[in-house]
Amino acid sequence: MHRDDFEAEPQFRAKKPPARRLKRRVRKKMTGISFNRLIPNLLTMLGLCAGLTGMHFATNGDFQHAVISLLIAAFLDGLDGRIARMLGGSTRFGAEFDSLSDFVCFGVTPAFILYFWALKDGGYNAFLPCLFFIVCMALRLARFNSMLDDENTKPKYTSGFFTGVPAPAGAFIVLFPLLTGLEAERLNLHGLLNISRNPYVVSATLIAIALLLVSTLPVWSFKNFKVPKYYALPIMLGTGIFAVLMVANTWATLAAGDLMYLSLIPMSLASYKRLKHEAENLHITSEEDDLLSE
Repeated sequence: MHRDDFEAEPQFRAKKPPARRLKRRVRKKMTGISFNRLIPNLLTMLGLCAGLTGMHFATNGDFQHAVISLLIAAFLDGLDGRIARMLGGSTRFGAEFDSLSDFVCFGVTPAFILYFWALKDGGYNAFLPCLFFIVCMALRLARFNSMLDDENTKPKYTSGFFTGVPAPAGAFIVLFPLLTGLEAERLNLHGLLNISRNPYVVSATLIAIALLLVSTLPVWSFKNFKVPKYYALPIMLGTGIFAVLMVANTWATLAAGDLMYLSLIPMSLASYKRLKHEAENLHITSEEDDLLSE
């Protein structure tokens, strides 16, 4: 066979390999929880760790850092709920976790700190006021959670009030003897320091604040509080002064803040009664108008 004939035969030609088509890689979609929903829970976790750290400082007699740890826990507690609403990350798990963290940070930790501050040498019975405070804090938080489902049925004028003293406020008010003692220690006022460490004074404070926690007293919540325009600048200046005083003289400022908060309770009660009276009069007037129209 001639060479030209061999080259002309199509079956003897070398075939080129087919070109490979590049396949587009399909990324698998990530499934799971949105990170926005984790941020509030992470803040709650940090607050819980701060509260537990305060207990650790109390066992070592470092009460200044114990109070600072509780301040951090209170700050994070006020932050996680607002961030959850802003990011749309409110969940049932987050609400339950936040409630358990509040119980530890604002119920167990303050009682634990005061026990090591003034009651640890008083025998077994000295722990009973601490136990009473912790139980009342648990009841207060349980009542708060159960009332969340009844918010739509309550009158509108009650939306700006807590029932009883809230947990973070109760935690810092009950530390008033400790804060006074730290300030007395700084000023070398040994008489005031001895009073602040008196087991009877500390026990009475624990019992009194525990009763305020489970009471039905209406206390301003400041959630829906509207500030008039002419009060905006004084409030901003007052906040700045309070921040400066906190840095310069932390313990006296916190103790004064406790007394100021306690003084607001009678004012809250008077405001609640006034709003309730106005709502009842408005309801009676509307019923009379309906009867006249018929």
